[in-house]
Amino acid sequence: MNNDAGTDRHFLFLQGPHGPFFYRLGKMLRATGAQVCRVGFNAGDRAFWRNRANYIAFTGTTQDWPDRLTQILDDNDITDIVLYGDTRPVHAAAVIAAKARGLRIHVFEEGYLRPFWVTYERDGSNGNSQLMDMSVADIRHRLQQADLELPEVPGHWGEMRQHIFYGALYHWFVMARNQNYPNFAPHRAISVRQEFKLHLKRLALMPWHRIGRLIATRRIKRGGFPYHIGLLQLEHDASFTAHSSFTTMREFLRLVIEGFANGAPSHHHLVFKAHPLEDGRTPLKQDILRIGREFGVADRLHFVRGGKLATLLDHARSAVAINTTAAQQVLWRGIPLKAFGTAVYSKPEFVSDQPISRFFAAPMRPDVDAYRDFRLFLLETSQIPGGFYSTRGRQQLLRRMADMMLAQNTPYTARQKIGAASGQQLRLVK
Repeated sequence: MNNDAGTDRHFLFLQGPHGPFFYRLGKMLRATGAQVCRVGFNAGDRAFWRNRANYIAFTGTTQDWPDRLTQILDDNDITDIVLYGDTRPVHAAAVIAAKARGLRIHVFEEGYLRPFWVTYERDGSNGNSQLMDMSVADIRHRLQQADLELPEVPGHWGEMRQHIFYGALYHWFVMARNQNYPNFAPHRAISVRQEFKLHLKRLALMPWHRIGRLIATRRIKRGGFPYHIGLLQLEHDASFTAHSSFTTMREFLRLVIEGFANGAPSHHHLVFKAHPLEDGRTPLKQDILRIGREFGVADRLHFVRGGKLATLLDHARSAVAINTTAAQQVLWRGIPLKAFGTAVYSKPEFVSDQPISRFFAAPMRPDVDAYRDFRLFLLETSQIPGGFYSTRGRQQLLRRMADMMLAQNTPYTARQKIGAASGQQLRLVK
């Protein structure tokens, strides 16, 4: 197979990140000679795919999807499937079908090392990633020839406003223009109208949230007390629903607060940091205070809504997380980490296996040298500079993505080929 041209390739795009990234990527692949088509499941998918000639509307039910997918694969001689996240029902079914046929599966996700990178893998991401089967020894073996400098850890999210804007616009199309998709069922637990209202509410309240965040952060920084951090995940995120044993965030909060109450010294405090995209569908602050009162530690608990994590991490004694990528900032600083769920960084060299109460009493530190090798491996392979939501971020991504998708090797087996290019990118972001 010629890796420099796509003349024998036909890419089927499924659902992507909100906004025009998938359309721009498809246009780039067509420029290589490849064929491209897109399946849309609602009016939001259609709105961001401007080429109607290669757009396929799926208007059936979830139960109809496997048979319809088989027909699409057969009729179009599909060689590759492209999707964003691999756990939502329509994507999970597509992955099964693609693997049965030996098709290439291209999976995009938010970056394991946010905010200046996105994740590109083959066959699966997060708990389904090829990284899950790699030990630190395997990774170090693949890095024997590497000689790159690590960039500094970014201290902010990046494209937050664009992310929220495209999310609101997408859900508006689904809410107001979805008459041609009568059987569409969102993969979230709440309705599209509720999603849209939450996006609008977040946009409107951003200035007030910023003020509350500044006050809470200042209170912690000036308090003079030792503290631990609880990194909260979105309760509706696939990392929580598909790659953890928890069914609700309350379960996680109860486990952590009880462990803190039983194990942490009485003068230590616990700071819960909300996910930057937390939209209020879960009453986190109220749940934290209620559970804190139950265990007699409410006066030692704090809640910070979004914002920069680096400011809080600089003085933290330890951190507890569920599959959040923010945990990689914890490990970069050599801070002890207790991680729940199935995450790509859940290696025994990095995360503590102590019971939660014992962890809060005397947390074990990670092997920093091992983590730096892991991070370097990610930056050389699956972490691609750029972003989905801003024009500049998309342009940066598109410079590399077509070549990586046309390559026969996966990102993790092509390290030697892309190492020099990624090294240039690393030095640019320092």
